[in-house]
Amino acid sequence: MLILSIESSCDETAVAVTRNGREVLADEIFSQDDMHALYGGVVPEIASRNHITVISRLADSALTKAGIERSDIDAVAVTYAPGLIGALLVGVNFAKGAAMSLNVPLIPVHHVRGHIAANYIAFPELEPPFVCLAISGGNTVIVDVRGYTDMSVIGSTHDDAAGECFDKAARVLGLPYPGGLPMDRLAQGGDDTAFKLPRSKIDGHPYDMSFSGLKTAVVNIVHNAEQKGETLDKQGLAASFAAAVSDTLVPRTMDAARSLGYDTIAVAGGVAANSRIRADFEAAALREGKRLFVPPLRLCGDNAAMIGCQGYYEYLAGIRAESDLNAYATMDIDRLII
Repeated sequence: MLILSIESSCDETAVAVTRNGREVLADEIFSQDDMHALYGGVVPEIASRNHITVISRLADSALTKAGIERSDIDAVAVTYAPGLIGALLVGVNFAKGAAMSLNVPLIPVHHVRGHIAANYIAFPELEPPFVCLAISGGNTVIVDVRGYTDMSVIGSTHDDAAGECFDKAARVLGLPYPGGLPMDRLAQGGDDTAFKLPRSKIDGHPYDMSFSGLKTAVVNIVHNAEQKGETLDKQGLAASFAAAVSDTLVPRTMDAARSLGYDTIAVAGGVAANSRIRADFEAAALREGKRLFVPPLRLCGDNAAMIGCQGYYEYLAGIRAESDLNAYATMDIDRLII
């Protein structure tokens, strides 16, 4: 089954062609990082306008690279939630038009479900059930993946997502946007005990998290050093920050796997590219004898291949959308009714 998939939830425009869920024939991505770097973060209006400019061209390119014709497409899958509403609407409307013109089914895909499915592309042997930590600029959730389309959130952040916190810490340290990679590079060789930073704990909610206090602590440390004219150990602060984020994410995910009786753990999303988090998960999985799946860096960020993969399983589960499909800025991962 060949699926044309669309992803436009934030500032990457992506179009892919996948076969039977796990084989990627083409995955075209247009990044707007340089445009939004001027403002230190994503500007929704700019993101939406650029999606409109490139999406048709990317679709043509994806079909060409996949070596197929429009008539070969069996279904169209699209991210419809969650994300920036204007950006999502561009992808949703393009997908609706494509499905209608090709007379094929339209498959709605939840963005976080897509990130989880990126692991299926990288690891053909991976099958549910397992626990997955999905971490990105807009989402930080621990998910009980009982089946390909049967899943629920068992832990989440109460405020900032982990990726958003990385971006804000990078900004105050004078690093470029997006902040994940610059922070990771700065932390290399730094002393992760140089600064005492908070680790959140939510009473009564063992798997939930908070990152606003950590963000505020970093901002205060930087501003205090500036006001006193002191030299700041930026490497040490970046390393301490990465350790604090990892200490918040890894133990909760491992605890969730133990409580559910799962021997398999997956990590997904843009923040899964962070070297400290990946290393800590590897060490924890080795200690506890768990199977760990973390996608390669190219599948951590937003892409359309993951949407095509999850779209395949949604299709098999009978999930379809009509021409009145809307986009949603927020939506629970276990909501299947459109």
